[in-house]
Amino acid sequence: MDPLHKRLIGNTNVSVTQLGMGGAQIGDMFVKISDEQAHQTIQSAYAAGIRYFDTSAWYGRGLSEHRLGHFLRNQPRDSFILSTKVGRVFYRPADPARFRADEAVGGLHFDYRWDYSYDGVMRSYEDSLQRLGMNRVDLLLIHDLDVAEHGSQESVDRHFQGLCDGGWKALDELRSSHQIQGIGAGINIVGMIPRFLEDFDIDFFLVAMPYTLLDQYALDEELPRCAERNVGVVVGAPYSSGILATGAKQGTSYR
Repeated sequence: MDPLHKRLIGNTNVSVTQLGMGGAQIGDMFVKISDEQAHQTIQSAYAAGIRYFDTSAWYGRGLSEHRLGHFLRNQPRDSFILSTKVGRVFYRPADPARFRADEAVGGLHFDYRWDYSYDGVMRSYEDSLQRLGMNRVDLLLIHDLDVAEHGSQESVDRHFQGLCDGGWKALDELRSSHQIQGIGAGINIVGMIPRFLEDFDIDFFLVAMPYTLLDQYALDEELPRCAERNVGVVVGAPYSSGILATGAKQGTSYR
């Protein structure tokens, strides 16, 4: 496989290199790195010919978007494809001096709330543009709408209803007005792809832990359903966040 060969994503007109760069690591989610390390990593990926970059406001609570945008906004805009995600809205913490993001290694000191409503999606989208320092992204994904992240099926159902009632309308408006070129969903566990396919005209899924070199349960039912509808699939974590490539490293968190 030529990693730099370009392929269309689902029914969109978006072509991406088969090898892309994910932005979690440059958001200090697993290992804390310097701004210079982050810059050199992105620069090396771009110099190698990678032209698909994915990030999220969740990665470092805005830090990944800041770092990725700092590099990409100085490149020709039509030379790369950029995606980010919605589902969380970030804000100033009630006690800035004492705030700590317990689940992260590093990142910025902002609190957040889950929000898949119309206003929440639009707020998240506009905030991401500001952090990136860019006036458009190519693809927008629904992020982390599953039990693994929300902690209960009741919470998932409530937020899924919020997406049905308003958030999807916002995404569809952005796509219909050509502000974005496609809508995706980030998938962490099996069981959610059929639900998204049933309720939404979705373009692609970014599949993380349900499909790795070790765990391939998504091949049994979920990915074939995507193929039947020509819904694209981006494999987001083939090496399980790196542990299958390097083995466990002391001081590194994995998910």
